[in-house]
Amino acid sequence: MEICRRNDQIEISELDPFLAELFRQIPTSANPEGVPAAEKRLFTPPINGKEAEICAEWKIYVEPELRRLFQTATQTVAADLEQLNGSERILANRTLRIPCKHADAWLSALNQARLVIAAKNDFTERELGDHFRSPTGSRRDLSLFQVNFYGFLQEFILRELGS
Repeated sequence: MEICRRNDQIEISELDPFLAELFRQIPTSANPEGVPAAEKRLFTPPINGKEAEICAEWKIYVEPELRRLFQTATQTVAADLEQLNGSERILANRTLRIPCKHADAWLSALNQARLVIAAKNDFTERELGDHFRSPTGSRRDLSLFQVNFYGFLQEFILRELGS
């Protein structure tokens, strides 16, 4: 996989089928519905329930806007990912071009996906910080790989925008 900035796009080329599938899973992975721990992580009031009035206002005024922003970011990413759904040969490497103006949406959706996956799997800080762990092939290990891969993508998007 190669990542570079070309004009007003971030180009990710040489995407093998496995990595292309991880990209396709971003919108689904970012969805916290049905996972109370993920909902709590994404929509926690700023004061942890100590002030009932402030928490109620947060739920009424802030949370709906956060949900809308998260949904809009995920929809933008899903639309960009349509490039990976062509009728090309199944085992061919692919190229994904992300308009730089969509970078904030990508950063948001990747962050959402990382938080939701971590909450679903109840990863510890130690697991999330162990970047040298070799996956053994379980679904949980794949999920941890996904969290780290999405973090890697965030880092590269930020780096490419900064250069």
